[in-house]
Amino acid sequence: MTPRHTLLALLVVVIWGVNFVAIDLGLTDVPPLLFLAMRFVLVAIPAVFFIRPPAIGWRNILLIGAFLSLGQFTLLYLALSLGMPPGLASLLLQTQIVFSVVVSSLLLREHPTRRQLVGILIGMVGLAVVVIGHTYAAPWLPLVITLLAALSWAIGNVLSRRARAASGLSLVVWSGLVVPIPSLALSLVVDGPQAVGFALAHLSLIAILSTLYTAVAASLVAYTIWNSLLARYPTSAVVPFTLLVPVIGILAAWAVFGERPAGTELVGGAIMLGGLAAAVLSWRPRAPAFPVD
Repeated sequence: MTPRHTLLALLVVVIWGVNFVAIDLGLTDVPPLLFLAMRFVLVAIPAVFFIRPPAIGWRNILLIGAFLSLGQFTLLYLALSLGMPPGLASLLLQTQIVFSVVVSSLLLREHPTRRQLVGILIGMVGLAVVVIGHTYAAPWLPLVITLLAALSWAIGNVLSRRARAASGLSLVVWSGLVVPIPSLALSLVVDGPQAVGFALAHLSLIAILSTLYTAVAASLVAYTIWNSLLARYPTSAVVPFTLLVPVIGILAAWAVFGERPAGTELVGGAIMLGGLAAAVLSWRPRAPAFPVD
């Protein structure tokens, strides 16, 4: 990757790392599924009226939106609302790297090497240490939901790579249309119309700022950059940057909430990230999918 694209990838890392804290703050006052609907209303509107849909077919737009946005964030918001610490969530979500390699192998025929398979195995050992250490101190359900969110993100990554939309912003905006109606409908069913109405009528400044950050910075800015990089480079050249997201996420959670990971979580996380780094950094360089600016 060029230095410019590397810096853009690092910018995404910082935005996404802080995003876990922003989401957790917003969930204090707003039910998770309603909060998700609010976020993606701002992502899609009014931009959808000014930006043309990506020329990748409606099926691809719907599939990417269903996995990269609706599936990933519905599960992540639910996990955080159920008590998953934001710093730990930022770490566990990086299992999407393993899932991305596996799904990419199945759909794009980008087959992992033996070294990558060993790295994935080491990463899974680290994940097991994190899971064991976490479940001794907290419920396991939020952890499982977070891992499912990582799987949804991985599938969305590979679908985005396969579609190769020319405009990352266009893909973010139009695929974001998949989210608001299902998430609002689910919120009305799960939380009830009264709770939804009360939350909307009593939005705090923190909830508003959190919604703006998650919609503008984490979605419109970060995912536009991310999808553009996935369209230019192999999945394995882009995905490794997300290994840095937990570092930012854990530091942000410590600064805002005073959240300190347990010793087993730190050890397991270090093993997991080391294994995943070995898995994704061992790919052979390939030519970019499109000419690099």
